Amino acid sequence: MCGRTVAGGGSRCELHPKQAWAKPEGHKRRAGWWLHQQRVRLFRRAPWCVHCERQGLKVLATQRDHIVPLSEGGLDEEANTQGLCDGCHQVKSEVERLRAIARRRGGGR
Repeated sequence: MCGRTVAGGGSRCELHPKQAWAKPEGHKRRAGWWLHQQRVRLFRRAPWCVHCERQGLKVLATQRDHIVPLSEGGLDEEANTQGLCDGCHQVKSEVERLRAIARRRGGGR
C-alpha cells in the first residue's frame, strides 16, 4: 500500500486497486452435488494425503486439491485431483499464491 488517505474508510487508493482474481476462460469451478460426489469418490479411492505418503506418513486427506491449479490452466476433472491434509493443502496453496504474484509482476513461473 502507498499510505495515501482513502476517502470512505477504504484501504486502497484509486492508483492501487485490489486486483480481482479471474478464472481462465472455459474453466468453470463446479460446486454442490457434483463436487460432493467427486470428494466422496476421491477419498474412497485414495484416503491418504499424497504429500504425507511420499514422506512415509499416513495422514487422512481432508482437501480435494487440483494438482495443476485452475488458475494455471488445470481442469476441474478427476485426473487433476489429489487428496491432501489441511497442512499440506495450506502450504501448496501459499506456493501457488506466490507464483501468481510473481507472474503478475512479470517474474515468470
